[in-house]
Amino acid sequence: MTAEPVSVHAPPLHRPRLLRQHWRDVAFLHWAVDPAAVADLLPAGVRPDVLDGRTYVGLVPFRMVGTGLASGPAVPWAGTFLETNVRLYSVDATGRRGVVFLSLDADRAVAVAAARAGFGLPYRWSRMQFTAEGAERRYTTRVRWPGPRCVSDVAVRVGGPAPDGPLERFLTARWGLHVARFGRTWFLPNAHPPWPLRTAEVLALDDGLVAAAAVGALARRPPDHVVFSDGVAATFGPPVPVTRP
Repeated sequence: MTAEPVSVHAPPLHRPRLLRQHWRDVAFLHWAVDPAAVADLLPAGVRPDVLDGRTYVGLVPFRMVGTGLASGPAVPWAGTFLETNVRLYSVDATGRRGVVFLSLDADRAVAVAAARAGFGLPYRWSRMQFTAEGAERRYTTRVRWPGPRCVSDVAVRVGGPAPDGPLERFLTARWGLHVARFGRTWFLPNAHPPWPLRTAEVLALDDGLVAAAAVGALARRPPDHVVFSDGVAATFGPPVPVTRP
């Protein structure tokens, strides 16, 4: 089945709602790649999502704030942390567009343990730092456990409103994630307001996370697309099994 055109508005989220969190100071760095180069990295039942014959590898550092159960208060301390993820863009046979995380780094060991155990996501415990000075945002990551001790240093200068074009929607209007768990593939849906996107210029990029995720030395060259968002509040619904075609 062909996926519907990308919309900035999330589909209705079924109950029960699982959790909520805020994504803040989000930098989106993306490299265009041949879909065949990453197809084998996706779980069964999903394929690379494509725009104009290309798919994308994303490096996305941000601040996670106020994670908690959907009907309760935010988890003190452990619910707020820094994160950097390396991700691909996926679509399943029903047309649900999502992301597939190749790695997720966070600086809260308890959050890493919970996400790995509960959702099977490839979180790693890392030493991380975020600074904001004027229009500049800087994110540093040093992987502790598990995996190779790679590092990432990303700095961007944030500008004014970004275009709301087909590529911006393709890369950011993602209403869930695909993940392999318990011998099958699942779609974990989320909902949030449309991203308020801003332009961004890369000031520094010294990254080993992308290469460690088995997608090659993409980060040795400038990204093909960069935007920034001050953030949105997101809510997650119950996981849905993906039917293989």
